[in-house]
Amino acid sequence: MVDVPVLKNYINGEWIESNSTDIREVRNPATGEVIAKVPMSTVEETEDAIKAANKAFARWRRTIPVTRARYFFEMKTLMEEKFEELARQVVIENGKTIDEARGEIRRGIENVELATGIPSLMMGYNAEDVAVDIDEMVIRQPMGVFFCLAPFNFPSMVPLWFLPTAVATGNTFILKPSPIAPMSSMKLFELIDELGFPPGVINLVHGDVDSANTLLDSPGTKGVSFVGSTPVGRIVYERAAANGKRAQIQAGAKNFLLVMPDADLERTASALMTSCYGCAGERCLAGAVILAMDEIHDSLVKTLVDRAKIIRVGNGLEEGVHMGPVITAKAKARTIDFIERALKEGANLLVDGRDVKVEGHPNGFFVGPTIFGDVKPDMCIAQEEIFGPVMSIIKVKSYEEALKIISASPYGNAASIFTSSGKWARKFGYEVEAGNIGINIGIAAPVAHFPFSGMKDSFFGDLHGQGKDGIRFFTEDKVVITRWF
Repeated sequence: MVDVPVLKNYINGEWIESNSTDIREVRNPATGEVIAKVPMSTVEETEDAIKAANKAFARWRRTIPVTRARYFFEMKTLMEEKFEELARQVVIENGKTIDEARGEIRRGIENVELATGIPSLMMGYNAEDVAVDIDEMVIRQPMGVFFCLAPFNFPSMVPLWFLPTAVATGNTFILKPSPIAPMSSMKLFELIDELGFPPGVINLVHGDVDSANTLLDSPGTKGVSFVGSTPVGRIVYERAAANGKRAQIQAGAKNFLLVMPDADLERTASALMTSCYGCAGERCLAGAVILAMDEIHDSLVKTLVDRAKIIRVGNGLEEGVHMGPVITAKAKARTIDFIERALKEGANLLVDGRDVKVEGHPNGFFVGPTIFGDVKPDMCIAQEEIFGPVMSIIKVKSYEEALKIISASPYGNAASIFTSSGKWARKFGYEVEAGNIGINIGIAAPVAHFPFSGMKDSFFGDLHGQGKDGIRFFTEDKVVITRWF
């Protein structure tokens, strides 16, 4: 047996061992091996982080924005220097391929870059003579302590959607990473510790429900940023609202991709494969249901089946691997259960990923690429979020039929159309109820200076993460009306 580390909290600028007796295992999804142990912090430890963050706020909010921004210039430099190390850590605890992990780190760095522009991004506005001899202006001020309840699927990137913006605007921050994948956050906090932020400005607390509820219920916190499933997101949103907090809840998804008859078949197929099987389908922007127009259906299905059969599944650290494992044994069992339910409902299994074997990794949580044809809109695989590498194909006879299917979904995270027609592209972008729209794009992922949108059951709140929405979420507008005698 190899000793594995027991992860520590980072509170008030110090690494602190938890006193919790609830210690859970963190496993490498590709090997099944235990790589760390993570404590579920006590209520008292979580409250210590809240106290530290509140104590630090008074001084940090008075730190001039240019000075706050300089920390993030330095953070970007450190992340570039440690780029491969950060990416490898994501692979080891999450299972995605090394190239996917590199993409995750790059997206995180983009959000750090956004924070370096905070002196201009948080500027307000003003007007002279709104009445006789009266001027008026809006200033944006930080609010206090914000916290993030982060998911397992992007353990490095998602915290960086929120942390840099919150802290650069003058707030203090607490991160509670997923207990399934907490080690990437530890790597980030090693860099944060090296940067020398004032004690209490940025804190990390490991935990689960008790820690989350303590943060949500505390009068010492102002708002929450959450990424995760819709059922949990709804609970977090309701609890935050009941406690008078701001909330941006990026929740679940069921993303539809419409392929029109005039689509470029080869390029479309490539985009669909990446969308559905990238990160083993464990992302909220993953393609789930292909809506194939009648005229292109048969040729598209053949192309997709042929390509799915040659995807190499394996350990994401190995070069040439196209898809890694799902996150846990439970996630694997859940994905297989969806496959078997779909078979009972009458879907046609064209590619079966249930029995994939990876040489040298008999204990990994692998599910191969799976494709279902003859899917009906009311089947479980067309309705529910699977969060695994399962592609469903529905044949549609018209754009209107496709739009009806998309509109009937309770989710509204992302949707894409593949076409050579500007008419259909504009119509789709105008009419579809989804927050992130792709035109010949399989993964409609906004860059850091645009908001990561979402509608219906895919988002609860008013202001999304990233971009100007993020700046507004972490600041309060104060109106100052002035007259001098």
